[in-house]
Amino acid sequence: MPDHAPETGFPGPASPATATAEYRIEDLAHHSGATVRTIRAYQDRGLLPKPERRGRANVYRDTHLSRLRQIAALLDRGYTLASIKELLEAWNTGRGLRGVLGLVAEVDGPWSDEETGRISRAELREAFGGTTDDAAIEDAVGLGVLVRLPSSPDQFLVPSPQELAVAAELHAAGVPLLAISGHLRELRTHVEHIAARFLHFTTEHVFLQYLDHPPTDEEAEEAAALVRRLRPLAQQTVDAELARAMRTLATRFLRDHLGDAAPSAAAAPEPPAEAPVDRTAATDGVPAEQVRLPARTVQSVRALVGPENVAAFIAAAADREVSARTMDALLPGG
Repeated sequence: MPDHAPETGFPGPASPATATAEYRIEDLAHHSGATVRTIRAYQDRGLLPKPERRGRANVYRDTHLSRLRQIAALLDRGYTLASIKELLEAWNTGRGLRGVLGLVAEVDGPWSDEETGRISRAELREAFGGTTDDAAIEDAVGLGVLVRLPSSPDQFLVPSPQELAVAAELHAAGVPLLAISGHLRELRTHVEHIAARFLHFTTEHVFLQYLDHPPTDEEAEEAAALVRRLRPLAQQTVDAELARAMRTLATRFLRDHLGDAAPSAAAAPEPPAEAPVDRTAATDGVPAEQVRLPARTVQSVRALVGPENVAAFIAAAADREVSARTMDALLPGG
């Protein structure tokens, strides 16, 4: 049987001492899970060594079985056949593959400390207020929030119990289940964009030096250590920025919707129904005049241009409107 590299989860190459088993191509296909056609295609592309020719028969060994398992493992992790060929060629020239496979395992490992859970259909119904919505369950399965267990039809694997708990709280607050799943789809689009930007950013400035050539074992191990160090940074940055944005936007949203009924951050008294804009200084030699405006208008302008520019903005907007109406009056038919 072939040697293994337990720390990566990938089978290693068989040593000559252990490569004693012999297979016909049909047997090799059975043991590897690949089809005969796939095995022949791998041979044609140079991914799989040619078999030993013995009379009219082709003989395969454990080295071929090990190689097929390596290819399958890399394909499962998103590698293309072209990149797999480069990795295997690097291994064949003595540069090693153990470090690269360790890097693959590090990247492919969990990016969260959260542990998966299980939930029954009855527990799911109870968590969501006793409602049974098959369409919402199918939606959750399609999104990967729930994963069916073939051996237990009434049981689900929950990859992120926190995400499911958030959905339950939103539903308890009155949000329909299908609206929650629709929101999650939209959210994922934005989050995947953020993840892609962070990945490109760190690749450009940190990891490109390891990826522009087949890395040695030492380089791959160094890159894997960097992955472990940098892994939490994206989430920490997003958490901080989300908290900042939520506070800013929620405060503005509350002010805009509640108007003068919403208290300020400093718990100031409620403004009057109309707020004066009073500037005693002259502008362009013209004396200023106090004008009372609705408080909501002043608050909206303040949020847009800042408190120090409120009077100037309102004056400029009024001047522009007056000029526009004057021009309209001068036009034929105006």
